[in-house]
Amino acid sequence: MEFPVLEETEFRQIRELMRRVSGITMADHKRQLVAGRLMKRVRTLACASFADYVGILLAPASEEERRLAVDLLTTNETYFFREEGHFQFLRQWLLQQGTVPSRFWSAACSSGEEVYSLAMLLSDVLPQSSWQLFGSDLCRHALQTAESAVYPLSRAEGIPVPWKKRYCLKGVGEMEGYLQICPALRRRATFRCLNLNESLPRDWGQFEVIFLRNMLIYFDAQGKQKIVQGILPHLSTKGLLFVGHSETLQGLDLPLVPCGPSVYRRQA
Repeated sequence: MEFPVLEETEFRQIRELMRRVSGITMADHKRQLVAGRLMKRVRTLACASFADYVGILLAPASEEERRLAVDLLTTNETYFFREEGHFQFLRQWLLQQGTVPSRFWSAACSSGEEVYSLAMLLSDVLPQSSWQLFGSDLCRHALQTAESAVYPLSRAEGIPVPWKKRYCLKGVGEMEGYLQICPALRRRATFRCLNLNESLPRDWGQFEVIFLRNMLIYFDAQGKQKIVQGILPHLSTKGLLFVGHSETLQGLDLPLVPCGPSVYRRQA
């Protein structure tokens, strides 16, 4: 059986769709990756070619298919306590605050490992506080994993052993080889599908700490400026914004000052 080939014309159309919907700029060398991730949909819909599939994608009534394609093309690489230095920085910052911060947001949370890493830290540092933790992502499939809070044990290597015993439930029977985050932490996390390339809901409120890590690398300077400007109204004065260690906000016109490795504080 021959596999449909993703020609340059259709690749450009898919790239433009991704840029328009999510703001993500896909590099020229991503054509084979795009073909591989969308091949199942091409076959499921019995399309004879990628041109047929792109025709479906661009049809006005195909909003659900466009959402599904964006889900498939969005990279969701993450793991517990990724870039551990940020969690150490946040611990020290929390211990130095006179007023206990209460609202935290993981703005590109993928399948939830970052959210539950934050939840373990907050539970340890602020055990008696009524903090709230929010996670958002564009990919609905990833959010389903986050809400279930079930992960392969192989993905949990970054969790400190004492916290793994305290905050994780080891699967048995059909769930052997998996763990689930304990109910006490799951109840503290709220997840929502948000497109950071669009206006955020008015009821989203403000946060003392926002994690926006390992997402901006997919945007050009104009896209980065738009994303961060959209988030800043939801970051309280003197609140912290974390970006990935391989990312920088240098050169952008933003009311932020660096205060640690890939950590910024909002000015008044």
